Amino acid sequence: MTKKQRKRILRIVFIIAGVMSLMFVPWVLVKAWILPLPDTIKEQVNEAIGHGFDGMIVYVDQSGKQPELYAAGWHNRENKIPADPKALFKIASISKLYIAVATAKLVKDKRLSLDKTLADYLPELKGRIANANKITLRLMVQHRSGIPNFTDTPGYWEDISRGNRETLDLVLDKPADFEPNKKYSYSNTNYLLIGEILDKTLGYSHHQYIKSEILIPLKLNNTYSLLSEVDLDDVMSGYYKGYDADIKYNDFINPAGSMVATAEDTGIFLRALNDGSLFNEGEQEIYSSIYVYEHTGLLPGYSSIARYHKDIDTVVIQFVNTGGGYTWNLSEIVYNRIVKIVRSKKN
Repeated sequence: MTKKQRKRILRIVFIIAGVMSLMFVPWVLVKAWILPLPDTIKEQVNEAIGHGFDGMIVYVDQSGKQPELYAAGWHNRENKIPADPKALFKIASISKLYIAVATAKLVKDKRLSLDKTLADYLPELKGRIANANKITLRLMVQHRSGIPNFTDTPGYWEDISRGNRETLDLVLDKPADFEPNKKYSYSNTNYLLIGEILDKTLGYSHHQYIKSEILIPLKLNNTYSLLSEVDLDDVMSGYYKGYDADIKYNDFINPAGSMVATAEDTGIFLRALNDGSLFNEGEQEIYSSIYVYEHTGLLPGYSSIARYHKDIDTVVIQFVNTGGGYTWNLSEIVYNRIVKIVRSKKN
């Protein structure tokens, strides 16, 4: 067989493989992906509701332009209240960015050390969490600790309102997922423990520290550490496929993802994180060594994406108040299409 024939056969194999893979991709995802790209973000947001989202909010901050907000669908489906672009939203794991910034600031102030261990900070956990004397603060921030993820505990989501210590009990005395620093594995337990370490170091709640050191300087008046701090009518309702009730009343209170904010506030924070304006001298270098500059968030009934796109100097925040089924995959597709629209206008 000639080299040319081999290349032709390989090309045919790749085409067949591509066709076969499409056969196993749900049509709802294929449809969302192949639809002609609308001319405007507003059109794309409206189109997204047709994919089965109850409601959606998008914030776009392009350099040199006034930030823009978009919304479609329902703020509250039962009461037929339209989506409000300024509504509060459960930002879930995007909260980890704020925790990581607080950690970097305290490290710069020499109140924390990235090289001290979990056993140093919380000695009562030595013998209760495997490798507590080897797991450094750095490894916890970076999700390289090997500590099991409490949200993977069977039945966890049936009661997410447990206190931090009660939640921690779910993973105590369990074997490590891997030896510290051997690999990356996302674990919400890391940030629950970091919250405990911050509280102990500060002598008061890390929520107050985040407010004084991050929220107030950035004038983020619509960002809160806990759902209990806000008027629930201002919070966008959350829905889950196959479950009719509004689940916004479920209160996720641990530091891994408890924060509530508007899309605009989230975007302002993300811009300041990426351009460095929220850091004091020496803090950004520490932050860059330990954590990322973007995040997604996922709670029952809520998904969020917060990213800065350096090539077009644009922040795009997307909130969707529907979970279950293929909603996460769809939200990623819609988000990428919105960025593509922004990029097309830039070129």
